[in-house]
Amino acid sequence: MSLRKQGATKGATTAFLISTPESGVDSIAVTYAMMDPVMTVARPVSAFLTAFAAGITENLFGYRKDAAPVAPDLTCPVDGCCDGLNCDPQVHRNHHRFHEKLRAGLRFAATDLWGDIAPWFFFGLLLAGLITVLIPDDFFSRHLGSGLPAMLLMLAVGIPLYICATASTPIAAALILKGVSPGVALVFLLAGPATNMAAITVLVGTLGKRAVVIYLSAIAVCSVLMGWAVDQAYAAMGISARAAAGQAAEIIPGWLQWVAALLIVAISIKPTALKLKSLLEKKKATEPPAAAALATPPPVSPLTSAAPCSGAG
Repeated sequence: MSLRKQGATKGATTAFLISTPESGVDSIAVTYAMMDPVMTVARPVSAFLTAFAAGITENLFGYRKDAAPVAPDLTCPVDGCCDGLNCDPQVHRNHHRFHEKLRAGLRFAATDLWGDIAPWFFFGLLLAGLITVLIPDDFFSRHLGSGLPAMLLMLAVGIPLYICATASTPIAAALILKGVSPGVALVFLLAGPATNMAAITVLVGTLGKRAVVIYLSAIAVCSVLMGWAVDQAYAAMGISARAAAGQAAEIIPGWLQWVAALLIVAISIKPTALKLKSLLEKKKATEPPAAAALATPPPVSPLTSAAPCSGAG
């Protein structure tokens, strides 16, 4: 929405919406740690190709000549000190020193960005652990496995589901360990983070129905094609995604793993607690109070009036 306000086309905005959640630095790092190098490369490449196809398609078929131009929002992203219109960019470039920009970026990464990710990341870890422990090893290989039907089923599950790219990675790794092909897992990794029902309703109002149809169609078609290509690549190289999952963590020293884990837990306590608190408050707000059901107004007598008469009958 900010890009649209700054004057970006619908095609550029659509490409951004697809590529950003599917290929963030955090999700790529987690993919390398929990899966394997092939999937680490395939995931951002697939995200780029999907975003590029969607953006080009939107610019070719979604353009409207009668669309009103969008006034760009050029406000300073550091602290809003300049509106970007009445300030020379060369002058504004000297408003903030490097350490101020670095501090603002680190503050955003450790608070806003991780605050949004942390609850869903731990939810993904919990769900992956449950899949690993409770589901038999041959369950998905017998009932899901690989091929086009499995990819279409994963697409149907991933599109309406709300899950961020980082949280979807441990779930995909657990599915691979249970026998799902890497191509089917890639479909989940591409469709899950890029789409959900809440975002689709917002995008309809922001981009329009035609743009959202192009957006979802590009994700569906490209995800299945990329999933098929990844399955073929694994088969051609003779690599078992199930055997390679999680092996990259062995190159990290044990003490560094513990330090990183404790740091992640430390910065995740506050945002996770706030998320749980907001969910509980939202649940209480939607529940009708018991007292309201009992407090019914007394009946009005036909001989009395709740308001003074105006005189004329």
